[in-house]
Amino acid sequence: MGNTYGLITIKFILGMICLIFQINILGKGNLAPTTALDQVQNYVLGGIIGGIIYNSAISVVEFILVLLIWTVIVFILRYIKEHNRWVRIAIDGRPQILIRNGQVVVDNCIKAGMSANDLMMRLRSQGIYEVAKVKSGILEQNGQLVIIENNDQDVKFPLISDGQLNTDILELIHHDEQWVEEQVTKAGYQSLDDIYLGEYIHGDLRLVPYPAQ
Repeated sequence: MGNTYGLITIKFILGMICLIFQINILGKGNLAPTTALDQVQNYVLGGIIGGIIYNSAISVVEFILVLLIWTVIVFILRYIKEHNRWVRIAIDGRPQILIRNGQVVVDNCIKAGMSANDLMMRLRSQGIYEVAKVKSGILEQNGQLVIIENNDQDVKFPLISDGQLNTDILELIHHDEQWVEEQVTKAGYQSLDDIYLGEYIHGDLRLVPYPAQ
């Protein structure tokens, strides 16, 4: 009996160490998941620890190997996601415009699983009671609805994030990809890959670059 509890304690400690390692090395997003990968990472890791920790047939070495394998898989997926736009969209999805110029984009609402009651409830929670007053309603990947009212001058959503251009936002600011690339070049950067964050504020594109290597 004592050996059983000792084995459980060792596995529990190893699981906590793995969790802390992932949080500090792979990012703190899984503390408050905002993407699908963060949530899957938490679910699977919890399942691994919870399913193996009480199984005495699985040795500590096997437990460590399973944790290492999952950590490597998460690291590889996160690295590919950060460096490939299409993989990022496949894993996390992309923002969807649910309301455009006071009109509900019903097809996008249906694809996002957003009912009319849910949409209006979210608008009311932000003090908006008429769709016509909304210039744009953007559903983020984490399910948050970002509202831009007709009297708002700035888009409350990044135009560039992690070196990737949010093309759906271009229509709201009446510009195209060529304009964005010209602004990036004028600022002294070679391409969008050099930009960590780009915000469209008062008609200007404000860029935050990655640190120089």
